[in-house]
Amino acid sequence: MTALWHGEKEPHVFRPGIKGTLRAIMRGVPLAVLVFGGLLILILVRLIERPICGHDRPVTPYLTQFVCRSAFAILGIPFKARGQQMREKGAVVANHGSWLDIFSLNAKKRVYFVSKAEVANWPGIGWLAKATGTVFIKRDRKEAASQIEIFRERLSLGHKLLFFPEGTSSDARRVLPFKSTLFAAFFAPELREFMWVQPVTVRYFAPEGEDPRFYGWWGDMEFAPHLLQTLAARRQGRVEVVYHDPVKVTDFASRKALAAHCETEIRAGLGELDIEKQTDGTDEELGTVHQF
Repeated sequence: MTALWHGEKEPHVFRPGIKGTLRAIMRGVPLAVLVFGGLLILILVRLIERPICGHDRPVTPYLTQFVCRSAFAILGIPFKARGQQMREKGAVVANHGSWLDIFSLNAKKRVYFVSKAEVANWPGIGWLAKATGTVFIKRDRKEAASQIEIFRERLSLGHKLLFFPEGTSSDARRVLPFKSTLFAAFFAPELREFMWVQPVTVRYFAPEGEDPRFYGWWGDMEFAPHLLQTLAARRQGRVEVVYHDPVKVTDFASRKALAAHCETEIRAGLGELDIEKQTDGTDEELGTVHQF
């Protein structure tokens, strides 16, 4: 089982009220139409794209980007990106604070998430993950060789694979220690010579007057109430994605050195939101998504 971060006491149970419920309906219905309608269109396009292009996806990532950008418009959350996107072949590593990361990280850059294998069988979310080209991995050392081959194949196609090195989500206000085990695959002979890594910071700013952790989703928090809270918000905060300079794997002596560099960059990008460095003393699991 994936370890969860339990830092501070979770916020009180959200109660939307009549006006909040109406706002949730007015945003939730078009959002559902956008996401699942987009999924249907993506699947239909993929039926043509896959026999011709295989794992390469020249068309469907643009559909994913359109859905994610439009989702922020429906939610009323301003979205901004800073920095240059990596052009070299390689991976993206980012901090993980919310289920909104899926929209935030796909809205500007075409990426493919790396997730634990169990997610593929989850209703709804599993379908979305499969359709958008998520790479599913098993946290088993026996699978390491086959996973590296999958990474090599996808990276050679120019796919930017996205990892969450913290191994769990936080309250979106801090960066948890990176698990350097994840970076070991980057140093495999099949990948190291051509691979680059770009650190990316995702910053969530809560609506004025709300708990600073408003968009954070962590620990045992359930998805439905948190989604309702986001949909029902009278006024929204904003999201900012910061792209840091990419680095070449061969410029680092070890996975720990590369992990430390990426963590430092992302932590600096979070700036004043990074309250404190949390540690759990472990470094055993591959980076995974909190619930995705």
